[in-house]
Amino acid sequence: MDANRAWMKSFAWGGLDVRPKQRLAVLTCMDSRYTAQGILGLELGDAHVIRNAGGRVTDDAIRSLVLSAHALGTRGCVLIHHSKCGLYGNSNDAIYTMVKDATGADASGIDFLPFTDLEGSVREDMRQLAECNLLPEDYQVLGFTYDVDTGLLVEVKLDS
Repeated sequence: MDANRAWMKSFAWGGLDVRPKQRLAVLTCMDSRYTAQGILGLELGDAHVIRNAGGRVTDDAIRSLVLSAHALGTRGCVLIHHSKCGLYGNSNDAIYTMVKDATGADASGIDFLPFTDLEGSVREDMRQLAECNLLPEDYQVLGFTYDVDTGLLVEVKLDS
């Protein structure tokens, strides 16, 4: 609560429009070592930022992007996957075992979307968004990898 009180003292964003100023959505990982706003130079109100494990295109990410586009006017998505991601080099079986050992529960009905090729995972997700018929025809998708050690953002082309 102390952090919230400090935030409130300098809070100056009460009048922001619900529609992002940059007409942009960002889909990236939940990793705590970076923020999309920081690496893209965005301010509050500039973009919708959607975060999940791996920054992967899931049904819920699509749900959010569809609403962002049709209800709130975004025209594109920046997709960012990063180095040293917990899903990189992992497997569903290893995650199922981890969950089973910790809780006794069976998580085998969930695809955690692990990957072994960082750029390949970006292309896979870019392709999925490009082919999504729920998004506007002119919806732009840009993909990037981010290096958590250097701060470098590198564009990934879909056709590579």
